[in-house]
Amino acid sequence: MLGILCGYLSACNFSVGGDPTYPEDRDRSERGAGSNSTIFGEGGLFGDSKASGPDNGATGVGVNSLLWRASLDTISFMPLVSADPFGGVIITDWYTPPQTPDERFKVNIYILGRALRADGVRASVFRQTNQGGTWADAPVALNTSTDLENAILTRARQLRMSGVQQ
Repeated sequence: MLGILCGYLSACNFSVGGDPTYPEDRDRSERGAGSNSTIFGEGGLFGDSKASGPDNGATGVGVNSLLWRASLDTISFMPLVSADPFGGVIITDWYTPPQTPDERFKVNIYILGRALRADGVRASVFRQTNQGGTWADAPVALNTSTDLENAILTRARQLRMSGVQQ
């Protein structure tokens, strides 16, 4: 075990002494001060916005950007609690349809990878009904999650065919 750890550390080009001049003694202009390139540009946190490649629009986020955008478009009528484009998780708050004020829905969407594939998105739908002023869990129709996933995939195909900037 110790041998594996030592091998890993030596492969990482780890140096005990380090670079004594980094970063305190370096000039700010040398490090790109005043430039967004290290965070927002090429190779930065959000990736290169001009890059394109065989990853089907996955540049800049941790998951497929077409599925991400299609998911947000599909559930845009629901309030969001959390949206993590790097982890591929979208969580909505409870939504009460105007037609049925005694029931509400919540959706969790998981984008599972960088490829635009039919199995690249999963949706979980939760339903509650109002019973005497208290919200109680209720069953969801079996095809609801599948229908939502299909709507997301259809929207992703529309975005791809329209050549939306990825």
